[in-house]
This record gives sequence, C-alpha cells and structure tokens, in this order.
Amino acid sequence: MTTLLSVKGLRKHFPIRTGVLSRTTGAVQAVNDISFSIDRGTTLSLVGESGSGKTTAGRCLLRLIEPDAGQVLFENEDVLQATPARMRALRRQMQIIFQDPFGSLNPRMTVNAMLREMLLFHRIVPREELNGRIAQLLERVGLSSTVRDRYPHEFSGGQRQRLGIARALAVEPRFIVADEPVSALDVSIQAQILNLLQDLQDELELTFLFIGHNLDVVRHISTQVAVMYLGHIVETAPVETLFEDPVHPYTLSLLDAVPVAKAGREKRAIITPGEPPSPINPPSGCPFHPRCPMAEEECKQRKQQLEPLTADHQIACAVQMRKRKEG
Repeated sequence: MTTLLSVKGLRKHFPIRTGVLSRTTGAVQAVNDISFSIDRGTTLSLVGESGSGKTTAGRCLLRLIEPDAGQVLFENEDVLQATPARMRALRRQMQIIFQDPFGSLNPRMTVNAMLREMLLFHRIVPREELNGRIAQLLERVGLSSTVRDRYPHEFSGGQRQRLGIARALAVEPRFIVADEPVSALDVSIQAQILNLLQDLQDELELTFLFIGHNLDVVRHISTQVAVMYLGHIVETAPVETLFEDPVHPYTLSLLDAVPVAKAGREKRAIITPGEPPSPINPPSGCPFHPRCPMAEEECKQRKQQLEPLTADHQIACAVQMRKRKEG
C-alpha cells in the first residue's frame, strides 16, 4: 500500500489570555508532537477519552484549526505550507464529516441549495448537470432525490448525517476526516451509517481518519488504531493487534472499561483511577504516570517516545517495552 497522508510532529497549543491587556498566561496543550501515517484506501482511528486531543488533531490536518508546528504531507505535499489558492484546490481532496449533523448544516438552506453551492464553488460539474449530480449524491447516501427542497430541521438525526456525508462527497474527495460521526445517533442508525461509510470507501477508494471513543465502533470500521492521551499518541497498531494484544497501560484500561459480552472472556483488571490531568499543566515525564498502576520512577522523569514493539506495533511505555523484551 502507498501512503496518502503523513503527519510529522503536529502540535497545537491554545493560548490562555487574561487581564485587560489580554496577556498570555498559559496554554492548553491540546496536541503534542504527534506523528502517524494513513495508507491509501484504509481507515486510521484516533481513540481516547474526551479531551485527549483527537478532534483538534483532525481539524489541524485540514487547517480548520491552524497548527503551531509540524508537517501534514498529503501525497508528499505539505498542506501547512499551501497558499490560500492552493488550499482551495486541496479542500476538494480533503473533507470532513462533523459530529453534530444538525449544527453543521445551514438551517436557512435547503438540501438543494447546500449541495448546489459546493458544486458551483468548486466547479465540479457544468450548471446544466447540477440537478442530476445532486440527485446522484442523495441516492448514493441512501436518500431520495425528492428531499432536495427540504430544510435540515425536517430530517431525523440519521438522515441529517447522510446529508453531511453527501456534502463531503460532493467535491469528490480522496481523504475524509470523520469526527465521531455516529456518536449522536441511536445504535441501529449507527450501524447503518458505519456500513454506508464502508460501502463508500470500497466504491470510491476513500481514505478515512475516524475519530471516536466507542471501541466497538472503532473495531468495526478501522484498519489501524492510534490511542491518544492528553495530546500524545501512546500506542498504534493494526486494529486486530490492538484489540487482541494491547500493551500500553492506558490502552489496557480503555479496553477493560468495555462491557464483556462473551462468556468466558476475562477482563485484565487494569483500573485507571481519577480524571485526566489538566492539559494546561500536564505532568512531567509520561503524561499517564499519575494514573498508571505500572508507573515507576523513570516514568515521572522521562518523556516517553513511540518505539517499535514489532514492525507495525508501536508503544510509548518504557516499562512495558522492557517487560516484553525480557520475555
């Protein structure tokens, strides 16, 4: 497989300004020097607790939020160095599906107007072909072309998310950030939307960055998984490897929190006490060490870097790495 997107040293800190003069007194360290890559036609999922930096990372890739540092290479072109004119062209290739399907749709625009605007702005098809293209988009996401004159409030949550997917597909992208696209939907509708995304991926050879916290959903849709904690990636592996042989203590605790459905399956009894530390004042060394049952003195002193456990499995945990090497 060839790499479509490569992220190197991505960082985003949000300044905290106080007082009449709005002086910077600190920063929310949302994303801290993360790196990963996504192969063409695959799905990489970012998972972690709320506040781990998943959504910020996804939006930085598309420059919906401007990163502070790093590289985002889309087919070896650095998106972060693109001029406004070049960025307009790149937005045809890189799209997003938002978590809240209602909040992401303009309540004053009909479905027809919303899709028509995108097709005209990016000059996807001639004007005389707009109606046919809009009907094709709606049918592709499982909606009738007869809904084109309706407004967002006239649809259910699942239908609105289908509209969000149609809007993302309108410009014929190759890469889509799916930011928790099913978390606000009923379970039965979640399955329909996930199946739709997979069908579209197979049909159109799409590449996804899927952001989520429901591990059952992540396992269903992912090719690779990267686990985030307090702005850091602490483990990354192929999806089945991560679920069958998790190594980082934080990954173990996430999986241990998932209800056991199969008889005879044992939990790993990895308990994570307390709440995540504040990203304004993160702990020294490994960010997980204040909550980690395996933490040692070196964890408090030394920052942990992702190291290869195997050819396609990386972890940022010196303790677990040592234990694996010792057998």
